[in-house]
Amino acid sequence: MALRWKLVIDSANAPALADFWAAALEYEVEDPSALVERLLAGGQLGEEAVLVHRGRRTFRGYAAIRHPEDPFDEVSGIGRGRRLLFQEVPEGKSGKNRLHLDVHGEPGGLEELVTRLESLGATRVREVDKGPAGHWWLMRDPEGNEFCAT
Repeated sequence: MALRWKLVIDSANAPALADFWAAALEYEVEDPSALVERLLAGGQLGEEAVLVHRGRRTFRGYAAIRHPEDPFDEVSGIGRGRRLLFQEVPEGKSGKNRLHLDVHGEPGGLEELVTRLESLGATRVREVDKGPAGHWWLMRDPEGNEFCAT
C-alpha cells in the first residue's frame, strides 16, 4: 500500500513562500482558519500562536499548499493529497538544496513559464543544456531555494 506524504520546506517566511509556490504551481493555499478559531475558542491555542495573513487567521510559522483537485478536510482545511508544508526555522539557507522541485511547463513553453515564475519573484540562475535531452533553467525561489523550470 502506498503511503501518504507531504514535502516540508524550511523557510524564513512561511506564508510568503507558500503564496509564491501556490502561484507557481497553480495550487491552493490551505485555509486552516476554521480550525484555528475552534482551537482558540476552546483554549487549546493562544493568540501568540496565530497570525493573520491575507485576511485569514493561520498558525504562526506554518503555511501549506495543496493541489486543487485533491481531497481535503473541510473542518481543518488540510489537504489529503499532494501538498507542500512551509515551516519557519531560525537559521538561514546555508548551502545547495539536496532536494528540489522541477516545474514543468507546456511543450515549447519554457520561456513563457520562466517569465511567469520571474513575475512571481523567482530568479534565473543559469540555463542548462543537455543536448538531445533538452534544456531547462535552474532558478531560485524568493528565499533562494533552487528549482528547475523545464
